[in-house]
Amino acid sequence: MIVLRSTLFWLLTVLLTIPFGIALVLLTLLPLKARFYTVHLWRMGFMFLARWVLGVKMVVKGRENIPAQPILVLSKHESAWETVALQEIFIPTVFVLKQELLKIPFFGWGLAALRMIAIDRNGGKEALRQMLEQGKDRLAQGIWVVVFPEGTRVPPGQRVRYKLGAAYLATRTGTPVLPVAHNAADVWPKKALLIQPGTITVSIGPPIETKGLKDAQVNAAVEAWIEAEMRRLSPQRYLPREAGTAGTEADGAQV
Repeated sequence: MIVLRSTLFWLLTVLLTIPFGIALVLLTLLPLKARFYTVHLWRMGFMFLARWVLGVKMVVKGRENIPAQPILVLSKHESAWETVALQEIFIPTVFVLKQELLKIPFFGWGLAALRMIAIDRNGGKEALRQMLEQGKDRLAQGIWVVVFPEGTRVPPGQRVRYKLGAAYLATRTGTPVLPVAHNAADVWPKKALLIQPGTITVSIGPPIETKGLKDAQVNAAVEAWIEAEMRRLSPQRYLPREAGTAGTEADGAQV
């Protein structure tokens, strides 16, 4: 049953993505709001298929912590699911992502049309400069900026060092950050083609003020909240021996 559901879901998702990817490219001459509305329709279709074809539900905790003015969102990254689902919570949203994703036909074209913050993850200081410049622009336009501080999808129960790029953007703009944890990989694992039914919980923490703080202090506060919340959401994934594994993955550019 899972094989049938998953196959149908991915087929319908591809059929849904192609026309919307083309539409977004054609709409680049229109205001950005028109493009966000178009992707909102695509997102509704994706989440509908996830709910009614795959049986994947979403529960959100901590909505009262979401400020009226868009700020930086620093989220746990475990699967592909949250790259869509977070846009249901924070509207409108752009992500900080790697440039290579823009080259994917239809999907990547749509990302480019939405003015996602695409950076060269190996670009060092230039990548930070790009993120700061584009991040300031999106925030000034009233757009949420979502960053995955781990820099890559990390299997549940494992930890890598949180990169400083998001904290750098926050401190240079004086923008508070909103930490987000979720247990998506319990249902929708990294690179999984077969998705099992289940409920994913997204937990939103209180905003963390960044004015007067150093990058490392912001990073430490975000990491502490997210990792503690992860243990509450998926206690079975975290074992005592995991405590010494932080920072085992190469950092690369600190973005």
